[in-house]
Order: sequence, then structure tokens, then C-alpha cells
Amino acid sequence: MSSESVTPAETGAQPDLEKENLVTQPQPAFGWTSYAELINGRFAMIGFFALLILELFTHQDFFTWLGLR
Repeated sequence: MSSESVTPAETGAQPDLEKENLVTQPQPAFGWTSYAELINGRFAMIGFFALLILELFTHQDFFTWLGLR
């Protein structure tokens, strides 16, 4: 047997990416974090798109739809 090292690619094994810190996932936390801002931005985009769809189908703006005009 030779004393050569065998790489994971040669054995077909997948490297542990989290262990090697190659993949970083944002972690939920309390407060003004980048993760919270990312989630808030996504919900804001969904809400804005929903308002556009509402106006498209009802032919009324948001305030009229709520009964404020």
C-alpha cells in the first residue's frame, strides 16, 4: 500500500462544506440584523406586488378599496 493521501473527490465522498466554512447561511437572530432585513424586504415586495394585482383586477386604488375615499 502506498502512503499517498486520498482526496474526497477520488473516493466519491462529499466534503463537509459547513465544517470547512465554505457555505455560510444567515442565522435568525433578534434585532436589526441582515437576515431580518432580507426577510422584511421580501415580504415588502410580496405586499407591493399584491397591491398591484389588487388594482389591476378591481380597477380601484388601495384607499378606495379600503373605503377611505
